[in-house]
Amino acid sequence: MDPLISFPALVALGLGYLLGSIPFGLILTRAAGHGDVRSIGSGNIGATNVLRTGNKKLAAATLLLDALKGTAAVLIGHYYGGLNGIAILAGLLAGLGAFIGHVYPVWLGFKGGKGVATYIGVLIGAAWPAALVFCGVWITLAVVTRYSSLSGLVASVVVPIYLFIIGRVPEAVLATIMTPILLWKHSANIKRLLAGEEPRIGAKA
Repeated sequence: MDPLISFPALVALGLGYLLGSIPFGLILTRAAGHGDVRSIGSGNIGATNVLRTGNKKLAAATLLLDALKGTAAVLIGHYYGGLNGIAILAGLLAGLGAFIGHVYPVWLGFKGGKGVATYIGVLIGAAWPAALVFCGVWITLAVVTRYSSLSGLVASVVVPIYLFIIGRVPEAVLATIMTPILLWKHSANIKRLLAGEEPRIGAKA
């Protein structure tokens, strides 16, 4: 049987999805008394929208937890897969599941976050140098252009190319799957960028 469709591989994918679909942004904002974060701003559950509550610590916690669930999924999947002889495959599938779970959580009608933090978290678990490349590209472009969305979009395109260049093919394939999803989730940002209407970092409302 093809390891990709084996029972352990599917379990790893499912476990990753369940972990990734935990809506930390929604949970934290409700616990802090800010209500449903989906009722403000962009309506998504990510750290950027949580920041619109005015609570920077809450946004930072959301960012961290959304990233860590991606990392945890890869590590748990790798361990479980190792027990079944498919450690690397199971780790990558679990990471993919976590990313998909974050952007399309079944509990919230498949309406989740945009995926940048979880993308980085998956990279940390699967190929940490690629996570450094992502963050490096993001920081550089954010300083130069002051567009957070553009910085993340470009970084997500650079990462798969980087992984292919250094010979990390399985991880590159994973990133190649995640990047188009991330781009799709940022379609509104892309339209605003093309129209010159995307707000810059630090801009006043």
